[in-house]
Amino acid sequence: MELLLFSVVMILSVARPGLSSTTSSFNVMQYGAVGDGSTNDSPAFLKAWKEVCQSKSQASHLIIPAKTFLLRPLTFRGPCKPKNIYIQFSGKIVAPKTKGEYSGSQINTWLGFNYVDGLSISGKGTIDGRGSMWWDNPCLGKAVPGTKCRPPTALTLYRCNRFELKGITHVNPARSHITLTSCTQGKLSNLRLVAPGDSPNTDGIDISGCKNIRVLDSFIGTGDDCIAISAGSSAIRISGITCGPGHGISIGSLGTRGEIDNVEDVTVRNCTITETLTGVRIKTWQGGVGYARRIRFEGIRFVRANNPIIIDQFYCPHSTDCKNETEAIKVSDVTYRGIVGTSLTKEAIKLSCDQNIGCSNIVFDRVYLSSAVAGQKATAFCHNAHGTFSHTKPTLKKCLLPN
Repeated sequence: MELLLFSVVMILSVARPGLSSTTSSFNVMQYGAVGDGSTNDSPAFLKAWKEVCQSKSQASHLIIPAKTFLLRPLTFRGPCKPKNIYIQFSGKIVAPKTKGEYSGSQINTWLGFNYVDGLSISGKGTIDGRGSMWWDNPCLGKAVPGTKCRPPTALTLYRCNRFELKGITHVNPARSHITLTSCTQGKLSNLRLVAPGDSPNTDGIDISGCKNIRVLDSFIGTGDDCIAISAGSSAIRISGITCGPGHGISIGSLGTRGEIDNVEDVTVRNCTITETLTGVRIKTWQGGVGYARRIRFEGIRFVRANNPIIIDQFYCPHSTDCKNETEAIKVSDVTYRGIVGTSLTKEAIKLSCDQNIGCSNIVFDRVYLSSAVAGQKATAFCHNAHGTFSHTKPTLKKCLLPN
């Protein structure tokens, strides 16, 4: 009988939160964090992270309470011992007020997670990058002639697998809000990413070299691409995004400086794109090698977007040193289906494909775009683009070539 009672107690202790020997919790306040918004809480966060990462529990919890924490550039490194790490984020994290506080740090990233598997960051917390001081002058110190300064990305995940970001808010990053590099099996949902429409290079989410990533049900209003999918990425699913202001949702740019770049199996579905510089676009440099293929844009609604649909194989944003090359990224198997909305520019559809390589198997089905400007008719432009169309306005009859 005593043995039976002991077994029941042990089963209940594992099942009930707080009593399980398989989980551990660590609050940053217990490691010296002050949370007044002016004290540097970086040392306390690193101490807490060390305990979280080295915990012998199967699941480890880092608690960031409802206070304001000032953090200087930090990298939270793995691999970690727990199978899963949960960050419960209720407070606010703010970046330094001055560039001098970045001195001595690797400033490519403000907050980074490297080699951390099973990471989950969730809650109603806010990350404030205080980026305005970088936007006019992106250099830490005096600019060196001929060099390009790159201010810090707010949050970077590098080689993190099985991760989730949910519910958090990002405002005013110095550069991109979130960058994912060489990650797999990730989910981002219910995010709010906000910066002024004229803030430079403040991409919402940059995805590079990643596989099996989902971005769902989020608001992104920023100064550059809402979402940008770059080389080496595949199996990317984007759905339920409200985008604008910004530059729309982009694949690329690919093939910079003649590089070999590949992107495939991307689906963008059920998104609303409002008053953006471009809508959905694929952009590649001449001279690159590789492919962008099996890409689907479905159920997209444009509201007064500039150039709603673009394929640009002559991408050269600053119109300097734009060379004519014989090589190009091959763009194929791209579908636009169930798309409606209005365009601020006359060319609502623009398919500029390389003269030698061209674009193949481009499919338009039930695409209806009209001009947002009174008295202006929406048009389509094609150059060496091959495919099929049905129920599409403006018409592609004299534009899209047969496959």
